[in-house]
Amino acid sequence: MWTFLDTSLLLFLMLYSSAVSSPLYSSSCRLWGQFHLNGMHKVGDVVLGGLFHIHFFSTHPDLSFTSEPQQSTCYGFDVIGFRLAQTMAFTIDEINRNSNLLPNVTLGYSLYDNCVQLGVAFRAALSLASGQEEQVILHQSCEGSTPVLGIVGDSSSTRSIAISTVLGLYRVPMVSYFSTCSCLSDRQKFPSFFRTIPSDAFQVRAVIQILKYFGWTWVGLLVSDNDYGLHVARSFQSDLGPSSGGCLAYTEILPRGDNPVEIQRIVDVMKKSTARVVIVFANQRHVIKLMEEVVRQNVTGLQWIASEAWTAFAVLQTPRLMPYLGGTLGIAVRRGEIPGLRDFLLQIRPDLHHNNSYGNNMVNQFWEHTFQCRFAPTPPGWVEAGGALCTGQEDLENVETEFLDVSNLRPEYNVYKAVYALAYALDNMLQCEPGRGPFSGNSCGNLQRLEPWQLVYYLDKVNFTTSFGDQMSFDVNGDVLPIYDIMNWLWLPDGRTKVQTVGEVKKSAFRGEELTLDEDKIFWNFESKEPPRSVCSESCPPGTRIARKKGEPECCFDCIPCSDGMISNKTDSMECTSCPEDFWSSPQRDHCVPKKTEFLSYHESLGIFLTTTSLLGTFICAVVLGIFIYHRQTPVVRANNSELSFQLLLSLKLCFLCSLLFIGRPRPWTCQLRHAAFGISFVLCVSCILVKTIVVLAVFKASKPGGEASLKWFGAVQQRGTVFALTCIQAAICTAWIVTASPAPHKNAHYHNDKIVYECVVGSTFGFAVLLGYIGLLAILSFLIAFLARNLPDSFNEAKLITFSMLIFCAVWVAFVPAYISSPGKYADAVEVFAILASSFGLLVALFGPKCYIILLRPERNTKKAIMGRGIQS
Repeated sequence: MWTFLDTSLLLFLMLYSSAVSSPLYSSSCRLWGQFHLNGMHKVGDVVLGGLFHIHFFSTHPDLSFTSEPQQSTCYGFDVIGFRLAQTMAFTIDEINRNSNLLPNVTLGYSLYDNCVQLGVAFRAALSLASGQEEQVILHQSCEGSTPVLGIVGDSSSTRSIAISTVLGLYRVPMVSYFSTCSCLSDRQKFPSFFRTIPSDAFQVRAVIQILKYFGWTWVGLLVSDNDYGLHVARSFQSDLGPSSGGCLAYTEILPRGDNPVEIQRIVDVMKKSTARVVIVFANQRHVIKLMEEVVRQNVTGLQWIASEAWTAFAVLQTPRLMPYLGGTLGIAVRRGEIPGLRDFLLQIRPDLHHNNSYGNNMVNQFWEHTFQCRFAPTPPGWVEAGGALCTGQEDLENVETEFLDVSNLRPEYNVYKAVYALAYALDNMLQCEPGRGPFSGNSCGNLQRLEPWQLVYYLDKVNFTTSFGDQMSFDVNGDVLPIYDIMNWLWLPDGRTKVQTVGEVKKSAFRGEELTLDEDKIFWNFESKEPPRSVCSESCPPGTRIARKKGEPECCFDCIPCSDGMISNKTDSMECTSCPEDFWSSPQRDHCVPKKTEFLSYHESLGIFLTTTSLLGTFICAVVLGIFIYHRQTPVVRANNSELSFQLLLSLKLCFLCSLLFIGRPRPWTCQLRHAAFGISFVLCVSCILVKTIVVLAVFKASKPGGEASLKWFGAVQQRGTVFALTCIQAAICTAWIVTASPAPHKNAHYHNDKIVYECVVGSTFGFAVLLGYIGLLAILSFLIAFLARNLPDSFNEAKLITFSMLIFCAVWVAFVPAYISSPGKYADAVEVFAILASSFGLLVALFGPKCYIILLRPERNTKKAIMGRGIQS
């Protein structure tokens, strides 16, 4: 499709290549036509071009093509745009007066009005690049003005894109002071484009920095329907997210024309949204239409974020709009100071004698606009101002006009830096030493044959400091080192408004992006006088994680508590992390704590009870042993095999004491010793009982005729030997068990997730079963023998006591096995200790209780006759 750019490119080529027309037809070439443009010009050795919006509007020519088309006429004088053009004229005048910069070179300028129209701006750019000489003579010195070496402009991204697309083909440098579209950073498409204003990409990041600072994660975005707005929307959609500061509640494009229905729909969206922060990247006209509808619908309670396009727009700072726009935070172009500019502006005077293309039409129009007068005759292309005739001698300083207000120079400061960048680049190029230049053959550029593309090389490397103290250089994309002022719309109690600087955001080569805010100076247009909350979902605190809501933006989510054993120690965590093996999550799930260790401790009530019981049993055994030793000559003690009784009491003491090994933190030596001590002690005890039972039967048989021979096999030596042999078998079992599969401490986390149970694993279940089985075998054998001898004709029958004691012992250990298996952790140790103590007490009470009763309470029965059944009967 043949586009406007294609047509413009063709026109440019025709204009630019006029000097190479075929000599077969003519020795010169002529322009087909000239553009009638408002401009200001000054001759010089090197001429710089400039594009500024001096007028707001332009007329549209008749497109019927029944006659030669008329060119557009501009109207609606813009004082600020004119001041920008005068700033460039002042800067060039300042450079010409500076002997250290471009000595012996005089800069000139050609400044054109773009009328805020792409077509007019494009015509002006073509005129600057090709000149407007009606005829160029070939093979002779060209006559006319010097072609421009570089252009300062344009102020619009759309116009800069169109113009630099064509000028970039010939590497004509273009330094914009107000085009912010991030698309212009594409060096492939715009190889000779530079700018002294940060791109929208950084402006977007600056806004995101503000959002992050105040925790605003749920915001609305309104943009203009042009290159500027659409690129901003794409930048926000790609850069804004939970990791960067939030997400967009809605994105709306403000219509270009007068479309009140669409504006009303957009304001309805804003009212229904829960987002309290609205970002507006739009031009001034769009913002005015939007605010008219906001006032009509009385939409209050919003925090507005303004782009640099309307941050300082005075038309919106009215008492009617401040209830809605008060407290607005905005991004503004860096403010600078230009000493001497105001004095230069005061020197402007109209030229009444040169109302032509190289005259001062714009100055004359400014004078008519300022003093509401008119020149006679009216300059071409200018609508009469009406009123009195202008004399050209009016006093400019006594007129109230924002033209002379140099207290807030922002775009002017960018123009100032743009002109100086071109001047420094030209100065560096002219200081090149022949033979050491950067161009082919180590050549340098020279004043007689300067080429625009040579200046691009030096612009890339320019680096200087302005009089205001700002460092000025371009990066590889032609972008300046970015810095923005942060502005706040203050609504004073008397109804006046003030836009004040409350911070800045900048990017440095070493520190990256930095945001500085003075919160105490910020005015918030809310009853609380505090920053508003603007979130779709409140932040998830530590101990929870974000769970996305299906079909909703990323900033809308639920907070799900972390599972047991998992934590999140940051706000808005996406995932919960598991605690290390020996740690568990705190009750708040925000950090890991060491797991509680559980074992049968001496400090807990159960451990204290079992320890006390064990020591009590040991003490009773010691008391009983003392009683038996003291009364060892009495018939009761002597009749019951005192030596075995002493051994039995000692073994019972060991049984009571071995239970202490099951209490306390398991250690390797206690795990190994506890079962060995338990097994050997009980085998020793049961062996004594077994031998005692056998001796009782042997004595009974010996009392019968012919039974004396049986006693020789159960003498004292045989008794000791039998006990020792039976005990050694258990010792061998324990030794084999410990050597092959030793019991060891173990951290068990299977019983409780939040606890570590310290326990002794038996190592070999088979070894433990053999140990218990051997004890059980001896106990059953003792029980059977004692049961057979229970009816022996003795007044004091030892076999009955042994039978009863073995019955208690077996009952306890039969109940122990299932209880031990089903008890977890420390309770398994408690069950085993209880079984040891219960069986030990059973044996102690059953075997020695009746004897102690007789010795201590019924001494009259402690006689041989009573023992033989011939004494006193109870």
